[in-house]
Amino acid sequence: MSGAATRFRAYCPECRSTVELRPDAFRLSLGRTSERTYYSFTCPSCEAPVRKRAGERIVEALTGAGVPALRLHVVR
Repeated sequence: MSGAATRFRAYCPECRSTVELRPDAFRLSLGRTSERTYYSFTCPSCEAPVRKRAGERIVEALTGAGVPALRLHVVR
């Protein structure tokens, strides 16, 4: 899968737009559990920051398209 040609459709809950974004528009944060794994982007329509939980399929699709994943660790 070529990251340059790949586009993802995403929904912005702020302006209610469905937008198409390139992989480089996303940030992916992998937590210790699936409940703490998120993807985020800035809506190109209203510029609102959007953060949503990322299930296994979304993580696979984003990383497969070249989105780097940031691993989150608990600091004690």
